[in-house]
Amino acid sequence: DTALVTFLSFVLALAIGAVLIAVSDPDVAEAAGYLFAQPADTLSAAWDSVWGAYVALFQGAVFDTSASSFQQAIRPMTETLTVAAPLIVAGLAVALPFKAGLFNIGAEGQIILGAIGAAYLGFTFQLPWGVHLLVAVVGALACGALWGGIVGLLKARTGAHEVIVTIMLNYVARFLLAYLLTTAAFQRPGRNDPISPIVEESAQYPLLLGSWSRLHLGFVVALLAAAFVWWLLNRSVLGFQFRAVGANPSAARTAGIKVERSYVLVMMIAGSLAGLAGSFQVLGTEKALSGGVSAGIGFDAITVALLGRGSPTGTVLAGILFGGLRAGGVTMQARTGTPIDIVLVVQSLIVLFVAAPPLVRSIFRIKSSGAIDTLQVSKGWGT
Repeated sequence: DTALVTFLSFVLALAIGAVLIAVSDPDVAEAAGYLFAQPADTLSAAWDSVWGAYVALFQGAVFDTSASSFQQAIRPMTETLTVAAPLIVAGLAVALPFKAGLFNIGAEGQIILGAIGAAYLGFTFQLPWGVHLLVAVVGALACGALWGGIVGLLKARTGAHEVIVTIMLNYVARFLLAYLLTTAAFQRPGRNDPISPIVEESAQYPLLLGSWSRLHLGFVVALLAAAFVWWLLNRSVLGFQFRAVGANPSAARTAGIKVERSYVLVMMIAGSLAGLAGSFQVLGTEKALSGGVSAGIGFDAITVALLGRGSPTGTVLAGILFGGLRAGGVTMQARTGTPIDIVLVVQSLIVLFVAAPPLVRSIFRIKSSGAIDTLQVSKGWGT
């Protein structure tokens, strides 16, 4: 039932997106001027607009049927997976605290801190290949864990609400990055704009398919991170404690679980996952640190975690879906002139419908097979 509602949410979002595409198309607007005289022209123009936009979206995200070679044909899929990699691990950084009853809005700031750590270690030192990459990734994990740990510590010691703290730390991280990019330690020599030196090649994630594709080892690391989170939640004592705290902190405390310690640990792990996403940006795709290194991934991660229902497997699939929408949206705009903002609207609508299962069921007249899970969304989808 949950999978069906999620699928229908996607269908509904695409349907509303189709209406917006048709309305924003100038050819459709022109044909609508004589709608009552020749209604078929308006319907035909609307169909051509929607079909052309969604075909371009598919060709930019999955498979380009107009390509002249196999490599060019599958390049859209490799681009989708490249974009999906940081979305997956950042989504896990949001989904994991859900299980402990915490709402991590700070993935954006944690990504920035991870990117700062990875970039600095990547362009400052010269180490052997493999060792250098490992050191830079560990630096990203440590910086992200530090930023997330601050939230957990404040929650545990003072009861400060994690939503407020993480939002504020996002701003701190953003302005910290802006400051660092004006210092001699981070600014690229000979440049006045805020950008760091390029990270050493020995610290970059190796490409998986060669120079014709941007897909790098980070995607494999993202899948391993998802497997780790699944094991942590379902096969480890620590994960059981997280889920117990998320279900009922008072009962968990009565059972001997250190609730405050769980808050700190879960936010440190979440921060390290977001920091890993930052390493994908500076060591995998961008190759340098800049003011826009986070690219809004931390905020998209919230929607990825929500669409994935807080599970590692669902988060991976949602990350790939949103990676496809991001990658395909650029092609859709370039080929058809459709505003890329419509893709953002579709993403938002998907989340809206997923968060409101009763609305989807009522639209499609589906009877609920169990308890409505709206409350579980706010509680981290249960345990």
